[in-house]
Amino acid sequence: MNSAPEPTIRPATHTDADAVFRLLCDLATTYRPDRTRYETVTFPQVLRAAAEDRAEFLVAEHGTRVVGYAYAARLPTLFAGGTVLELLELAVDVPLRGHGTGSRLVRAVQARARHAQDVEITVPTRRAAGFYRRLGFTETAVCLKWPAPPPPPESPAPAR
Repeated sequence: MNSAPEPTIRPATHTDADAVFRLLCDLATTYRPDRTRYETVTFPQVLRAAAEDRAEFLVAEHGTRVVGYAYAARLPTLFAGGTVLELLELAVDVPLRGHGTGSRLVRAVQARARHAQDVEITVPTRRAAGFYRRLGFTETAVCLKWPAPPPPPESPAPAR
């Protein structure tokens, strides 16, 4: 039996950008990650959301190597009477899958949700439902999406 030490789970920092991008490229099946947009927009936004307690962004580390990450967004709701934490991304290095790293990341997200008094954690998934069921999640809904078409090149994006 492999006696490798368990990974350390910690909040992600700006120094994790390269490792998280590497893992993201293995995770993404619907979208192709754009490195420039990732570095200038999405990674900084996710770090900021986590710093403001609007999200949880954790990494799993073996020694000094980041081998997994979890990203969950905290959403205020009316229906649940509090915040819901939606686990949007969970990625683990391919050779380490099935050895507990993903489970440790999910348990860390669950602990943070309890501490933040989130009402529940939801997970939109189609490929990993069995994994989440083994961790105590139950199926309650179907997740649908509407992919917004990009604006025409000559049209500026609406102001926010």
